[in-house]
Amino acid sequence: MLKILNIVGARPNFMKIAPIVREMRRRENEFQPLIVHTGQHYDAAMSDSFFTDLDIPKPDFYLEVGSASHAVQTARIMTAFEPVVLEQKPDWVLVVGDVNSTIACALVCAKLGIKVAHVEAGLRSRDRSMPEEINRILTDAISDLLLTTSQDADENLKTEGVAAEKIRFVGNVMIDSLFYNLKKAEESKIREDSELNEKDYAVLTLHRPSNVDEREVLAGLLDALSAIGEKLPVIFPVHPRTKARIEEFGFSELIENSNIKLIEPLGYLDFLRLYSGAKLVLTDSGAIQEETTALGIPCLTLRENTQRPITIEMGTNILVGTNPGKIKEAAFEILESDSRKDTKIPPLWDGRAAERICDCLSEA
Repeated sequence: MLKILNIVGARPNFMKIAPIVREMRRRENEFQPLIVHTGQHYDAAMSDSFFTDLDIPKPDFYLEVGSASHAVQTARIMTAFEPVVLEQKPDWVLVVGDVNSTIACALVCAKLGIKVAHVEAGLRSRDRSMPEEINRILTDAISDLLLTTSQDADENLKTEGVAAEKIRFVGNVMIDSLFYNLKKAEESKIREDSELNEKDYAVLTLHRPSNVDEREVLAGLLDALSAIGEKLPVIFPVHPRTKARIEEFGFSELIENSNIKLIEPLGYLDFLRLYSGAKLVLTDSGAIQEETTALGIPCLTLRENTQRPITIEMGTNILVGTNPGKIKEAAFEILESDSRKDTKIPPLWDGRAAERICDCLSEA
């Protein structure tokens, strides 16, 4: 039986870990899964609710590192995680995504000689100003098993000199969570509570420092969003960081006089129910680009690059950057058209990635 430490730290990790741990628990003769929550995201409203919504077991270890600079937070995770590894002596440590918890735990294991499996390996934005890109590159460089969501990720790794025998194309485990929870999310009353009719609204997420920490950039985005709001309501579950910047820069009145509707951050099921009924999604997040592609919902990504190019090549995602004119042009084209472009769900985005991940761990 393989003892696996499964690492979660930030909200996107929870949706990736949930189906993997569920599959490991189903295969109880093969796996002993343990969950380590680093506490990188520690607010109960934005963290604990995901455990409840996704039926993730209570963490076996909670490191409580909290918020800090990248250097301090990474160091705290490493310091708190090392004793857990030394005590538990796992066969594998499984890390997901590209947050500080991912690289911190992988680095501890690499130095202790503990095998690391990286779920969502090989994604590249080619933008090293993004902390996540550094985390991706470094985690892939020190992992023993690289589990990829798409074949372009395989090619990225091979180009970087990673041995082919370390790479396994398993599909997208985020889509496992999406398909598994779609029916359950129908119990949410978020649309009714917000008085929304399906396909009669847009959904916005906005939190990246490059978008919200510079006054001129945020002003341009809000200008474009206000114009889109003249066509239909823009529902905005506002991130605490973004809310603080809106108030700091004096944009609260602008939003109050627009059709941008700020609401509190949502749990996984409420948010799934909200965006799955939207006419259009605008985001600077990563995972939503994938989920909207799987559901066939038009998505405008408010960034200059994406580590998920397959969502553009095959899916519904359009990269629009932060130029207000480009955002409005793309949004109006979608809103004025009754037809959607010909899109496909990428290979192995079928809800069974967790099974393949567990197979790879058993066979490695």
